[in-house]
Formats: sequence, C-alpha cells, structure tokens
Amino acid sequence: MNVSNLFIRRPIGTVLLTVGILLGGVLGFGKMPVAPLPNIDFPVVVVQANLPGASPATMASSVAVPLERHLQTIAGLDAMTSQSQTGQSQIILQFALSRNVNGAARDVQAAINAARADLPTTLKTNPSYFKANPAAAPVMFLALTSETRTAPQIYDAVSNIVVQKLSQVDGVGDVELGGASLPATRIEVNSLALARYGISLEDVRTAITATNANRPKGIIDSQGQAFQIYSNKAAQTAKDYKDIVVAWRNGGGVRLADIAKVYDGPEDARTMGIYNDKRAVMVLISRQPGANIVQTVDAVKAQLADLKALMPADIHVDVANDSTTSIRASLRDVERSLSFATLLVVLVVSVFLRTWQATIIPGIAVIVSLAGTVGCMALLGYSLNNLTLMALTLSV
Repeated sequence: MNVSNLFIRRPIGTVLLTVGILLGGVLGFGKMPVAPLPNIDFPVVVVQANLPGASPATMASSVAVPLERHLQTIAGLDAMTSQSQTGQSQIILQFALSRNVNGAARDVQAAINAARADLPTTLKTNPSYFKANPAAAPVMFLALTSETRTAPQIYDAVSNIVVQKLSQVDGVGDVELGGASLPATRIEVNSLALARYGISLEDVRTAITATNANRPKGIIDSQGQAFQIYSNKAAQTAKDYKDIVVAWRNGGGVRLADIAKVYDGPEDARTMGIYNDKRAVMVLISRQPGANIVQTVDAVKAQLADLKALMPADIHVDVANDSTTSIRASLRDVERSLSFATLLVVLVVSVFLRTWQATIIPGIAVIVSLAGTVGCMALLGYSLNNLTLMALTLSV
C-alpha cells in the first residue's frame, strides 16, 4: 500500500490535515513552558536537627553521626552530605532517579524514628525533614531599600504585604524574604560587670522574663463588684529594658544597663542583604513546578506597581536579578539557529532541483514537520529549553 497515494488522491483532506498540524503546532508552542533545561525532579530529602547552644563539634558527633548511621541503610541512596553549625545539623540525601521521592521520605521518617534512641536527651523535638528539588532555584530577586529605614524596619513593614501579594501571582510557587529579620532588642552582657556585682546569667534571664511575663495581677472586690487589675509593663524597645532591676547590691538596684549593652537591632544579626552598597531586604521568588519561567517573571513585574502602592512611600523596589535575561537570550540564539537551518535545507534542495515548484514541497514539509513535533511535545509535557530546541535544529 502506497501511503503517499492516499494523500495525493485526496488533496482537500491533505490540505486540511496540514493546516490542522500547523495550528496544533502554533497552539502548542504558545502553551509550552519555557526553561533553560528540562524539568527534572531530583529525589532529594533534607533532614534538619536543632539543639540550641550546642557547638558545631557537638552537633556533628552527637546528632549528625547517629542520624547518618541510620539514614545510610535506606535503599536507593546515592549520596549523603552533612553540615553542622552552632545549634543545627543539616543532612542532604540524594536518591537515585528511579526512586520515588514520597517513598524515600517515608523511609527517612522511619530512620529518624529509629535513631531517636541514639540522639541526646536534650534534643527536645525530633529532627525534621522536607523534600527539596535542587533544580528549583529562585527565578527572580527583588531588593527593598530605603533612605530613612533600617533593614529590620523594612522587613517589619513589608513582610506580610510582599509575601501575600506575590504569592497570588500565577506561576509563583514560593516567596522568601532574606537579608534581614524582624526588629528586636539585643542584650550583650558584660561578664566583668557580672563578676563585679556577683550576678549570674540566670539572674539576668529571670529578671528579663519576669518583666515581660503576662501574669494576672489580682481582683478587687467592692460592694458586690469585682475589678480585674491590669498592667501593661511588657518591654518593647531597648529603652524599656535598660531600667530593669536585675538584682539589689549594697542597698541599691543594679539595672540591666549597668551590666549589659542594650540596643535595638535585628532578631538575626548573622544575615545581611546588600544592593548597590545599601542595606536591603531581598525577596526570593521561586516558580511552581512546570510553570513557564518567562511568563511568571513577566507576571511578577506587572504586579510591581500595585506592590509599591501598598508599601510605605519611602521603600523602593528594584529588580536585583532576573534569571530570564539569559534564558531569553539563549533561546533566541537557538531559535535563530533553527531558522537558519530550515532556510539552509530549503536552499540546498532548490539548488539541486532547480525549480521553485519542487522547492516549495520540502519547504512546506519541514515547517509542517516542525509544527507537528512541537504539538506532540506540548501534549507529552515537554518544555521549550536549550536541549529540545537544539534537538529540533539537529533533526532539521
């Protein structure tokens, strides 16, 4: 049976089929996600354990090692790396691509439960774990700066607004704030002053805790009526903490300011964001799995005007990093190569056949074949990336 004969005898049906393939390719091209590389979900599970105050050596020997001993028995484990720092240990488990990440997570939970007997009794909570995809890097960074506010003040003013607004954008999977933290009162105790007054750190901690305790103050009963006593003495700023009486020595009170440096600062002093030589709050935006990176970034940029209107006027929003810049340029180069390859094929055919009527046929065939391939790629869930476009270029 001659397949070509079937289409030659039915020219109208052939034309309609060709037009249908072209339309399918055009629609599929518009709906396919754009990415630098194919979307591969690596089965990776991260285990974290926290023991406040423990040194890195203690975390490594008492927490990380027992966990590693039990985790290394899990089937399909390709690689395991751990890192310990003050008060925290993190273990990264990478499994074989054939391993289902949900099944691996269940095995990790079982290994954590088995290792609980070997962990320190001071570890109040079990180590936690979460599934991670190392390929899901942030696609966009925003920088929030101000001429009149500090980084903690910016963080406090916009944390809820930014996360809530950007999380509603189509394609956005996660929004994180970094480079700063909420404002807090920091107390740096002078050990020499403590020794001079004979005060322990526990006395300091007790005095600070008692000042901020929200305990009932009592009730006054009078002529059948009861009055609840309230007093708001919760310290909010460094000025409120400085006058706290820690202890009594030689008939006088020793205040917190006498034995410590008290000042307003961030909750976490070990994080810092810098943008154009200014302290900044960084906004890390990640896309949803399978979402179009270019469309997601464009949607975020479209929301920046509304976001600025919701924030204080003295806070500026700038795009610090846009990962789609290199993606657009790379895809544009590959698409240009694909166009040149198609044109080259048509020119070579025309040189050998030497008639424009015969040249039209391979020209149309190449275009229709590409459109049909793109339509099938869209149906199979492929994305437009450097590898798929290069494969099309080589096939042409």
